[in-house]
Amino acid sequence: MKVNVTIASKSVIILTLQGDLIGEQSGIGLLDLLNDHINDGKKNLGIDLSEVRYMNSSGIGVLITILTKFRNAGGDIVLINPSEQIRKLLVITKLNSIFKVFSTVEEAERFFIN
Repeated sequence: MKVNVTIASKSVIILTLQGDLIGEQSGIGLLDLLNDHINDGKKNLGIDLSEVRYMNSSGIGVLITILTKFRNAGGDIVLINPSEQIRKLLVITKLNSIFKVFSTVEEAERFFIN
């Protein structure tokens, strides 16, 4: 899995994921990276899932862990442009009621500004 981090504002970062989100090895590195940003005062996160092909239960666990970390830091996370398969997975697991989902990065950024 490839990861790209963009600083959107003083308190918002956008995380773009490419490939498969299957937890384990990629999840540990991702959590370490995000901990550094939380420690630097970035409290809000948009996760762009448009290029994620597949996500398993470990990947869902990674998303929930990230959500917990950011909410504990006083922030929030949103999901951006998940594929149809990922959307179905969010509905089946009822996580669509926990995660806010936006179609574009711009919509997600506006959410955090308001």
